[in-house]
Amino acid sequence: MNVVSLSNCPFVPWRNGGGRTRELLAWPTASDWLVRVSVAEIEADGPFSPFPGIDRCFAVLEGAGVELALPAGVAQLGPESDALAFAGEDAPGCRLLAGPTRDLNLMARRDAGRITMRRAPGRRAAARWRGLFAIDTLWWTDDPAEAWPSHGGGWWLSLEDR
Repeated sequence: MNVVSLSNCPFVPWRNGGGRTRELLAWPTASDWLVRVSVAEIEADGPFSPFPGIDRCFAVLEGAGVELALPAGVAQLGPESDALAFAGEDAPGCRLLAGPTRDLNLMARRDAGRITMRRAPGRRAAARWRGLFAIDTLWWTDDPAEAWPSHGGGWWLSLEDR
């Protein structure tokens, strides 16, 4: 198991200069990735960076939440919300509901496969790439009866063939 700690990942400025993120994974390389997992710090209202040809999943980890203006309509997300999937080229406008947030992002090139992000625990889907993001200490078990208890919760991230 490869463990990546958020505190060991340096901040990277957003493409549009409107914030910063910490990349937990950029695979196969940081400069030419097919799949990317990051945790963003949103401290002010503004648009997301556009990522044409990329599918995105987004979830609020900490803070009151955000309101995202997407072509399909406005979505409000908080720490208890399900992840939101959208096209990277949509680059929604973002309004903070009550102060800064910390957010989990899963992105993949559309031709690389289909991404999913769902709150754990849950059933594991067959996938050629799978990851687990834990907010806090996590105890892992392969015994379904124990349903892997954790503190703080987590998210399943996967990339499946299209």
